[in-house]
Amino acid sequence: MGKYDEVFLDVMMGKKDSNIKFTDLCNLLDKLGFRCSVRGDHYIYRRDDTPIINIQPDGNKAKAYQVKQVRNIILQSGLEVE
Repeated sequence: MGKYDEVFLDVMMGKKDSNIKFTDLCNLLDKLGFRCSVRGDHYIYRRDDTPIINIQPDGNKAKAYQVKQVRNIILQSGLEVE
């Protein structure tokens, strides 16, 4: 199992929402085909077939409620790591 698979499973399981590294979440979104633009500390991820995802770091971790938002978008869109 690769790094992206582990991060994907952690995000999808929902048991480690407050313990996901921000860079891992960003790399996962990149791997899922999102395009990123940065404005200040806002990382805005876009993909044609999904809603916009706006995340900010909380130290070196992702914010738990934003991990939940990412999980919901992944589930609604049926996205998977290739």
